Amino acid sequence: MRLGLALGYWGRGPDPRHLELAREAERLGYDSVWTAEAWGSDAFTALTWIAAHTSRIKLGTGIAQMAARTPTATAMHALTLDHLSGGRVLLGLGLSGPQVVEGWYGRPFPKSPLTATREYVDAIRQVLHRQGPVEVAGRFYPHPYRGPDGTGLGKPLKPITHPLRATLPVLLGAEGPRNIAQTTRIADGWLPLYWSPVRTEVYRESLAKAPDGFLIAPMARAVVCDDLAEGLLPVKAMLGFYIGGMGHAARNFHADLMARMGYEEEARRIQELFLQGRKEEAVRAVPDAFADEISLVGPRERIAERLELWRQGPVTDLLVTAPDPQTLRVLAELNS
Repeated sequence: MRLGLALGYWGRGPDPRHLELAREAERLGYDSVWTAEAWGSDAFTALTWIAAHTSRIKLGTGIAQMAARTPTATAMHALTLDHLSGGRVLLGLGLSGPQVVEGWYGRPFPKSPLTATREYVDAIRQVLHRQGPVEVAGRFYPHPYRGPDGTGLGKPLKPITHPLRATLPVLLGAEGPRNIAQTTRIADGWLPLYWSPVRTEVYRESLAKAPDGFLIAPMARAVVCDDLAEGLLPVKAMLGFYIGGMGHAARNFHADLMARMGYEEEARRIQELFLQGRKEEAVRAVPDAFADEISLVGPRERIAERLELWRQGPVTDLLVTAPDPQTLRVLAELNS
């Protein structure tokens, strides 16, 4: 199991620790570093900055939101950075949810998410392979565009720039069972939002037909500390925000996933509290047990025991959100 460093997206401003952590992760032999985006900082710019200050570590978007760019624009970002970094890019993509897509990007959330994802990935693959002009006879991402409000003058094009790698890996963030199963067919890997090494049966059927070499790269909060309850607080805060606030009461993919993992009553309670504006109560309502099983928190000896559970399953890459170099070092030593 390889280790990666997940930096996430910026909060109020750029985190001055991120570059230091990325360089330390490279020094320690971590395989990859990942950036993200929500409705603030973007994934590619921060990743390019890291690329300029490193030389070996792979560079992943975890995740770039599909609604933010057309598929050909995303492919241009990826192929450009792949050239500049010497072939280190891992392209992680995700649909996000209706509130973000429609509220932030001003686009309709696709009524058929699986179809939209297939078309998006198809267009990107065509750009990267550069075997001919990009042509997608699709419902959501037609190339060229032939809609009633267009000019009808669109022409199929292929990229001027020759991609460095036709095989640049594409990974998808997917949560629903059918979406995960499709990911095993059209992508090179999967970026789970929550992964519990003691509940792998939740995903077993969806992953049953994953091909050899398919990447499974979940993210997990990691921190070496003596006080377990204190160490879990950031995990609970993240879960409270995602489960309570990242979606509508009637359509929240994150809450649905927590329910499938055995915490349905708790997920609905977190949603209810968060949507009532009782955010601190929503965080407190996150079960310690759930926060604990999807993270690596506690003293070194405890993390060593729990890390072995992750290594025994199908995970190929563990992407850790670690707040300090010490935690990065401990994980590298334990995983060696």
